[in-house]
Amino acid sequence: MLETAVIYLSAGVIAVPVATRLGLGSVLGYLIAGAVIGPFAFGFVADQTSVMHFAEFGVVIMLFLIGLEVRPSILWGMRKSFFGLGGAQVVVSGAVLGAIGLALGLFWQESFALGFILALSSTAIVLQTLEERHLRQTATGTASFAILLFQDISIIPMFALLPLLAASHGGDAIAHVNPSALTPYPAWVRALGVLAAVGVIIAIGHYLIRPVFRFIANARQREIFTAAALLLVVAVTLLMEAVGLSAALGAFLAGVVLAESEFRREIEADIEPFRGLLLGLFFMSVGASVDLRLVAHHPLQLAALVPGLMIVKAVLIFGITRLSGAEARTAAQVGVALSQGGEFAFVLLGVASSAGVIATDISALATVGVAVSMALTPIALILFERACMQARPAKGPEPENEAFDERPDAIIAGFGRFGQIAGRLLIVNGFKTSTLEASAEQVALVRRFGRRVNYGDATRLGLLRAAGAADAKLLVVAIDDRDAAEKLVEIATRHFPHLKILARAYDRRHAYRLLDKGADIVERETFEAGLKLGEEALKSLGFEDHLAARARRLFRVHDEEMFRALETVWKDEERFVIATRETSERMNELLAADLQEMRDEQGVDMGTTAVRPTIN
Repeated sequence: MLETAVIYLSAGVIAVPVATRLGLGSVLGYLIAGAVIGPFAFGFVADQTSVMHFAEFGVVIMLFLIGLEVRPSILWGMRKSFFGLGGAQVVVSGAVLGAIGLALGLFWQESFALGFILALSSTAIVLQTLEERHLRQTATGTASFAILLFQDISIIPMFALLPLLAASHGGDAIAHVNPSALTPYPAWVRALGVLAAVGVIIAIGHYLIRPVFRFIANARQREIFTAAALLLVVAVTLLMEAVGLSAALGAFLAGVVLAESEFRREIEADIEPFRGLLLGLFFMSVGASVDLRLVAHHPLQLAALVPGLMIVKAVLIFGITRLSGAEARTAAQVGVALSQGGEFAFVLLGVASSAGVIATDISALATVGVAVSMALTPIALILFERACMQARPAKGPEPENEAFDERPDAIIAGFGRFGQIAGRLLIVNGFKTSTLEASAEQVALVRRFGRRVNYGDATRLGLLRAAGAADAKLLVVAIDDRDAAEKLVEIATRHFPHLKILARAYDRRHAYRLLDKGADIVERETFEAGLKLGEEALKSLGFEDHLAARARRLFRVHDEEMFRALETVWKDEERFVIATRETSERMNELLAADLQEMRDEQGVDMGTTAVRPTIN
């Protein structure tokens, strides 16, 4: 077991950083690592069955954490997208894929089962990929989540229908299909057992969990709190498996029940690390399960199956999402994100094969196809985003209300939280601005509130010129992408030297890089907010208002002096570290002396409330 753990951890530690650095994302890194160490490549690990069962617990924890974020009021609010989008996707995709199976000569039972099994998508891969690309809270993330949630719940009727298909196909209707403690009993007993299990989860979550966690919290033993949170997830998993339901569905339900609990954040923080590790193990297990021999023996079938599945699902989901009122780009992104097969397909295909609903060779080929489609999803999203970047900017900005201002006073590149503050201050004082934002989702969001903003990548010289850079006096660089901000400053300095460039910097080093590229003024994005909060902290500790304000001004002056003093050595790491230490100590002494002089002038004795300031 220890050797297997070392192999998996080593593969993940090596592959994931490399994949992330190449822009492929962690999910694809895990999948590639699993394929390399799997039994069909270098064979560092053999049987995946036991590892997969353990790794699937990562999916369970993920859905539990998602449930913690979905309060019942939010779940009720998304009922239209849940039943509308999710229901339509499962029904339409299942029917179309089943019809394709019939056209290829499969029995109707095989076609029906395969169609609805392949209609499912991978909750783990989609949500993880959307999170990495910061799309979870966008329209794309909301629509994807609604569809995935309905898919997870639809697994219940799929398990229920497999016995009927098995019986009509001459297979064993019960023995092999989702065995559970209730399997020997009549259908009405199993139905009551399912309802009772759901009721128990709701009742325990509502009436028992809060006092239990309150009791544990009073003990002030963090590891026991973590153990209790894991115990809750494991217990729910066992209960749902005992009645033949999806463990992931039960975990999600438990999370929803606890979403209003005051211990929600603590539980989430304790379980989050386990989710990341186990999901990584799950992805590697999926990669290792890809039978490369089967790929070599049936290359043409897989070459048709995988792209065919992904294209058909993407087109269908695009159409359904578009009909729901979503924008074309959002609908296309949802289609690409959900175009793969899902992790539950591995379970359902195995069950259907054992019950005789689907032929063994077809089930094996479909399993490999699902695994390969999951591995291709991050790549498909990357290609989609690049295609959008190339296609949309080529048309120039796409304002919905008005074009760019003629002869603007200022151009604002980036209209997120930072850029909006600077831009609104200019606008309310009567200055004309041209605003560029590279995120279509952000453009749509801002325009919902009636604010003018144009879609476009400000680092494109043609678009910058179209925005009025030749006539503007000022360029405000408020892009949150550090590399793009530096590129924009360099382009603007070279082609529009008359522009005064004010740039948002992520930190001190980024500020130096922006100045080196040609920015006239840089402002670290959190510096002023931190100073203001520090001023309020001084007031809370006993400083009078005017003393706290003056201390804030002194701190800023000395920090600015330190910033300028280090500007000549920042490119030399060793000299920069040494100079930072020396300058910090000197600035601390000067600042402390200034503050003491200030207090002496005012005749104020701060006593024990005076705190020796430091500069970071």
